[in-house]
Amino acid sequence: MTNPAPAPIHERAVEAVVGLLDRERLMSVALNRPDGWPQVTTVGYLNDGLNLYFIVARSSQKFANAERDSRASVSICSESGPHGDAVGVSMSGRVAEVLDPSTIERLNRQVVARYPDVHVYCPGGDAVAVMHFAPEIVSCVGVMDGRSEAQTFAIGRPTSGSGDSDRS
Repeated sequence: MTNPAPAPIHERAVEAVVGLLDRERLMSVALNRPDGWPQVTTVGYLNDGLNLYFIVARSSQKFANAERDSRASVSICSESGPHGDAVGVSMSGRVAEVLDPSTIERLNRQVVARYPDVHVYCPGGDAVAVMHFAPEIVSCVGVMDGRSEAQTFAIGRPTSGSGDSDRS
């Protein structure tokens, strides 16, 4: 039995997901290792609409995995409420290194504006790579009173962001 294709994402869902992305700071990102098994790690991120950006060391397994296979999944969850209530999002898409210096500078300015106390983490130097995650499938999950409800949407191209090409 095959699942039907997800419906296109609508503006209310985009607003809800972007609101969650704006509030949170950490995500789990899964990339495929050479043996086919996914490697999941937690990283800090910056979002520009539904587009996500994160930093990895060029010497890391994450970077090697992303360079070999651009498919990735991310998961972000809000703090749980007093009764275990929570909201979260899981997205599948593609990851690519950001090579355009003006895009990296724009992201640096956004990091400083959003996190003025942690500007030391702004990307720079040859030891790190700035990565862009472009979602293709978005699954929103809400947990209320111990019951979860999920909705899955498709994205042709990210619905928000600068529109510049990250590869040069």
